[in-house]
Amino acid sequence: MAALSLVVVLAAAGAARAAQDSEQPTLGQPDAPRLNQPGKDVQWVPTPPALVEKMLDMAAVTPKDRLVDLGSGDGVLVIAAARRGLRARGIEYDRGLVEYSKRQAAEAGVSHLTRFVRGDIFKSDFSDATVVTTFLLPSMNLRLRPTFLAMRPGTRIVANTFAIGDWEPDESAAIEPCERWCTALMWIVPARVGGTWVTPKGDLTLTQRFQHFTGTLDREPIENGRLRGEAISFTVGATTYTGRVDRDRMRVSSTVDGQWIEWTARPGLRR
Repeated sequence: MAALSLVVVLAAAGAARAAQDSEQPTLGQPDAPRLNQPGKDVQWVPTPPALVEKMLDMAAVTPKDRLVDLGSGDGVLVIAAARRGLRARGIEYDRGLVEYSKRQAAEAGVSHLTRFVRGDIFKSDFSDATVVTTFLLPSMNLRLRPTFLAMRPGTRIVANTFAIGDWEPDESAAIEPCERWCTALMWIVPARVGGTWVTPKGDLTLTQRFQHFTGTLDREPIENGRLRGEAISFTVGATTYTGRVDRDRMRVSSTVDGQWIEWTARPGLRR
């Protein structure tokens, strides 16, 4: 799960505080998760708090983003995002963890920015998210990959440690010191450009694999084809083009012999 622990053991709390707490009613208060607590698909394992912040930093989240944490566990990542001003949602199958997360969010003062729902991540709709976070097994990430790739270009997928098959991450970073679960990986959903585009320079024919693509422009081979969300770049001969893809329109520009050139491509035969 993307269960990221907020449980802090206060060893020096003192006998007086312990006695006071023991007098407080606990009926109806969900318990904190236990290490390796079994879940529907994975066991609960905490992520270092520093990695939670690294994942959010890597995604460059802002209050304009909408974050969804898949398998949100005790809600730590959702709560951390809300503390940065985001609206964040956690999807978690374990009903007890959902209730525990709600209580933690209330204690953190971010209930108005958070939402925790009980659900199956493979059956839930989170297509409105601009940032998706996970701490799932590689097989689960791979199962979710078609869903990720169908999301709006530019959506950031940020995972704790585990890859998404052979989809190469756009960024990765590790925290130190750290014993385990130390790496953040981010993928940016690429625009879909595979097929033929009609341009003033001739047909632009592209074969895409995730954020990379090859092809030809008027039969000249393309090199270094790369997408970062909607941003596109590629080289034809000595000319490097950069631009953006906006659904059915691609605008690119370059400088050739000191002269600025710009053109627009529209879809011909898409695949």
